[in-house]
Amino acid sequence: MSDTSQASSRPAWLRNWLPPPEPGVILVHMAGIPMTIAAIPLAIWQLSRDEWSLWWRPAALFIGGYLLQWIGHVIEGNDMGEIILVKKKLGKPYVAVSARYAKPGSSAGSAS
Repeated sequence: MSDTSQASSRPAWLRNWLPPPEPGVILVHMAGIPMTIAAIPLAIWQLSRDEWSLWWRPAALFIGGYLLQWIGHVIEGNDMGEIILVKKKLGKPYVAVSARYAKPGSSAGSAS
């Protein structure tokens, strides 16, 4: 299967997201997403062992990972997925894919 046919079989949001326009964005997300997710089992494990004094470890993982993801979205020029959901519910405009990276003729840029 060629690269062109593989790319066209992907969902629109994935085609617009991959490959990242900025080289460091994927690295920032690859670090931030696992950190954010790892905070949950760490918190559960610590609470199950009554290690309340170590609350800062899962909090630091979660905040640090989320901060890295936010930095990646700032570099890309678009809103984070959670922010998009909140803005949609409130009827506010959001940026799913930054206009500078949207393909001509696509509706993937700003939405209202």
